[in-house]
Amino acid sequence: MSTTLRSGQLAREAGVNVQTLRYYERRGLLPTPRRSLGGHREYDSQAVTALRVIRGLARLGFTLTEIGELIEVGSHRGPRPGLRAAATAKLAEVDAKIDHLTQVRATLTAVLAADCSDLAECSCDPACPIPFAELDGAASA
Repeated sequence: MSTTLRSGQLAREAGVNVQTLRYYERRGLLPTPRRSLGGHREYDSQAVTALRVIRGLARLGFTLTEIGELIEVGSHRGPRPGLRAAATAKLAEVDAKIDHLTQVRATLTAVLAADCSDLAECSCDPACPIPFAELDGAASA
């Protein structure tokens, strides 16, 4: 691999498209690259590592804002020491989503078991498993 990479080369190496590179630059996740005499962007080989870190954190559910807080754009040394705290917080977030989805799944299973087929009829039946009352309470709160 050469010491500098153009946008297309970097995109291929990191498994992203060129528009993603530009977007990450605009968001401040990648430093502004040097320019060749012809005006082409030139990235150093550490940019591949930076992109892999960004993509890896994104796959774990971190937002680009959170990723920006975790990485040092200038050094590309990877995640800062705050990764452990951020991962702990993200895990709690994921667990809360799993709990919510588990409740949704249980309710949908109960809807199917109760053979609910008419929403107007169901909404008036207190035995209906669809949480109509909770929705009313949330709207008035």
